[in-house]
Amino acid sequence: MLFRMIKGVLIRQWSKMLLIAFTIALGASLATSMINVMLDVGDKVNQELKAYGANIVVKSQDASLLSDLYDVEDGGEAISAAYLNEEDVGKIKTIFWTYNIVDFAPFIETEVVLPSGATAQTVGTWFNHHLDLPTGESVDAGVASMRSWWDLTDGAWIDEQQPDSQRQIMVGALLASRENLHAGDTLMLTGKAGTEQVTVAGVYDAGGDEDEQIYAPLDLAQALSGTEGKVSTIEVSALTTPDNDLARKAARNPKALSQRDYDTWYCTAYVSAICYQITEVIPGSVASAVRQVADSEGTILDKTQLLMILITAMSLIGSALGISNLVTASVMERSQEIGLLKAIGAHDRAITGMFMTEILITALFGGTVGYFMGFGFAQLIGRSVFSAAIEMKPLVIPVVAVLIALVTIAGSLPAIRMVLRLDPAEVLHGSKA
Repeated sequence: MLFRMIKGVLIRQWSKMLLIAFTIALGASLATSMINVMLDVGDKVNQELKAYGANIVVKSQDASLLSDLYDVEDGGEAISAAYLNEEDVGKIKTIFWTYNIVDFAPFIETEVVLPSGATAQTVGTWFNHHLDLPTGESVDAGVASMRSWWDLTDGAWIDEQQPDSQRQIMVGALLASRENLHAGDTLMLTGKAGTEQVTVAGVYDAGGDEDEQIYAPLDLAQALSGTEGKVSTIEVSALTTPDNDLARKAARNPKALSQRDYDTWYCTAYVSAICYQITEVIPGSVASAVRQVADSEGTILDKTQLLMILITAMSLIGSALGISNLVTASVMERSQEIGLLKAIGAHDRAITGMFMTEILITALFGGTVGYFMGFGFAQLIGRSVFSAAIEMKPLVIPVVAVLIALVTIAGSLPAIRMVLRLDPAEVLHGSKA
C-alpha cells in the first residue's frame, strides 16, 4: 500500500518532483566537481608553479658553509671552488620520491672574454640532456623546460640531441643588443682554461639578470673554466606537500624526531624530506628549499582549496533552500490528503516516513545525475585551467552521497514540521468560527 501511494504521488506530482531532482542535481554536480578538483588540484597547482622555477637548490657542503660564514649567495673564488661531481647528478632520480622530481639541471658559472674585449658571465648547464639512470630508466632534463617562461626573441633553444650542440650558446637579450649578436653568428669565447669558437643558437629575454649572461652547454663551460666533470649547483623542481608542524620540526633537526614521526615525515613529500633524501644520495652535498617558492606553493594551494570548500558549502546551502521551498509547496498542495490520512488513524511517523521516502527517491535520482554532471564539470575545469584531466576519485561518491542526504533532510525539515502540526479537522472542514 505504501509503495502504491508513493508511486501515485511521484506520477501525479512528476513536475514538482522533477524540479526537486533538478535542484538536488545542481547541488550534487557542483559538490562533485569541486571535491574532485580539490582532491586533485595539489599536483596540478604544483605542476603549474614548476614552470616558474626550481624549489630546491643543491650545492656542496663547502660552498654552503662558506656562504653562511661570509653571508653571500654567489660569487667569490673560494665559494666557486667548491664543486659537486657531475656524475652524481642523476642520483637525484633514485630517491624515494623519484616520481615527484619533475625536472632538474646542474649549473657552473665562469667569466669569459668576448671578441670586443668585454667580459660576460657564462652559465653552463643542461638544456634537454638525455640521461640513463642507474635504475634502467631514461629521462630528459634541463633548463629548456625549467625556464619555459623565457621569451626567445631570435633563434631557438639548444637541442643537445644534435651533434653540433656542444659548440652553441644562448645569449641574453641585453648582452646580445650591446654586442650586436644574432642567431647564427659565430664568435670566440676566451675563458681561463682556453678559447672556444661558438655559434649563437638563440637570443632570450628572461626579464632579469640572466639577460646579461650567456647560457652554454655544461661541457663547453667546463672546458672554458677548466672544471671538467664538476658542477657548482643543481636546481631541482619537485612536487611537494605543504609544510606542517612535523615538516618544520624535521627541517630543523630530523634526528630529534621519534621513529614514528621520522617514518611519517620521510615517507611524505615535504620539501624538507626531499631535500634530506637528495643529500643522502649525492656525496658532499647540501640541499635546501627555495623558501619563497616552497611557501608560496603551500599558501596558494591552501587558499585554492578553501575557496572550493566555500563554493561547495554555498551551493549545498542554496540547494537546501530550494528543496525546502519545493517540498513545503508540495505539502501545502497535499494538505487535504494528509488530513484524511490522519483522520483515518495514520500516525505522524508513518506520514513522515512516506514523505521522506518520496523525497529520498527523488534525491537518489537527482544525486546520480548530478554526480555524472559534476564529473563532467570537473573535466571541463581541468582542461581549461590546468590543460589536464581530473582523476575520478572513488572517495567522492560516498562523500557526495552523505552530503546530498544531509542537504535533502535539512531542506525537508520545515515541510515535515508543517505535516506534524497539520490539524485534520481544520483541513477537511475549514477553520473553526
